[in-house]
Amino acid sequence: MTRILVGLDGSAPGERALAHAKALARLIGDCELILVYVIEWSPYQFHTPQELEERHQRREKELAQAHGHILEPARKATEAEGFRVETVVRHGDPASILEELAVDRSAAQIVIGRTGHRGLRERIFGGVSGKLIAAATVPVTIIPETGAVQ
Repeated sequence: MTRILVGLDGSAPGERALAHAKALARLIGDCELILVYVIEWSPYQFHTPQELEERHQRREKELAQAHGHILEPARKATEAEGFRVETVVRHGDPASILEELAVDRSAAQIVIGRTGHRGLRERIFGGVSGKLIAAATVPVTIIPETGAVQ
């Protein structure tokens, strides 16, 4: 069975990435879609014990919200179309997490949407798509913000 990992973030480009992954899965046939939402989270911040507890509670809340508001609706709709689906929510660096999951799940491809938002941080350190392209060991498809999707 072929697996395609799809990075979702609740944006229109993310929805377009899922649509593209579904089109690929239809062409492949025996395929599973792995829908992933990554909440950016840096472990390199120093906190007091109280801040760490608050951060843990906030992290758990964010995981539940991401699953309930983004992944679960996408899973239900995608399964209703006849696809096999797995969902994953993680905290961390999105590019690293997507690559790690693709390797762990033996994904044939990673599909993500590209947003046009590029702040100063992304210009200096690079965005998710640039980091993913540089580090990925499996093919990566980046769906543009606009344009035709199969």
